[in-house]
Amino acid sequence: MKGVVLAGGLGTRLHPITKITNKHLLPIYKKPMIYYSIEMLVEAGVNDIMIVTGGNSAGDFLRLIGNGKEFGLSHINYTYQDGEGGIADALSLAEDFVEGQKMVVVLGDNILEKGIRSGVEAFQRQEKGARIFLTEVEHPWEYGIATMENDRIVKVLEKPKEPVGNLAVIGVYMYPPDVFEYIKGLSPSARGELEITDVNNRYIDRGEMEHQILNGWWMDAGENAEALLMANIMVARSQGVEL
Repeated sequence: MKGVVLAGGLGTRLHPITKITNKHLLPIYKKPMIYYSIEMLVEAGVNDIMIVTGGNSAGDFLRLIGNGKEFGLSHINYTYQDGEGGIADALSLAEDFVEGQKMVVVLGDNILEKGIRSGVEAFQRQEKGARIFLTEVEHPWEYGIATMENDRIVKVLEKPKEPVGNLAVIGVYMYPPDVFEYIKGLSPSARGELEITDVNNRYIDRGEMEHQILNGWWMDAGENAEALLMANIMVARSQGVEL
């Protein structure tokens, strides 16, 4: 199984601290943010990994991570996303790397307290379709929210003005190789991007989307300055630091 870490974008919501670096290189407690995504994949048994980055700091990823030896990897792969075409557009750059295999896609600013091993193992046993994680959130209008019927997802609504639930889709997605065909059929959204929510809804419409409720806390550390601060606090506390 392949692992893809998406770490592009310009991090405009974190300006001015991202004016000279990619947000995924910012520190979360004792490590750069992207370390947590790579370590999470490796802990789940995913050892063939590509990092998709972009912007003016792409070379810093190579200088920081090198060939992945620090994570116990024999090598690590890189590719570059021009502009900000959205999550689905960034994922499309990994098609040759994936080579027709299943994949785990992680947003490089997402940090999970207890990792994704159980989800990866379930996805390995899954005969077809995709798999996502859901977690309860306090402000559902700020996230992609899953509409549920009989414990099945019937639709994901992106930042709904009037949410019908509070189960948000987090930034970890597991796809079969046909995801690239779905991406090729997408049209840009109103903000000019290829949306991963549209990809997920394709699988849902086909009855090929599985899910599980996340165990432990989840942080979108790159959402804004407050989220970055909270991620530092949560990770420090998880390592026994009293704050």
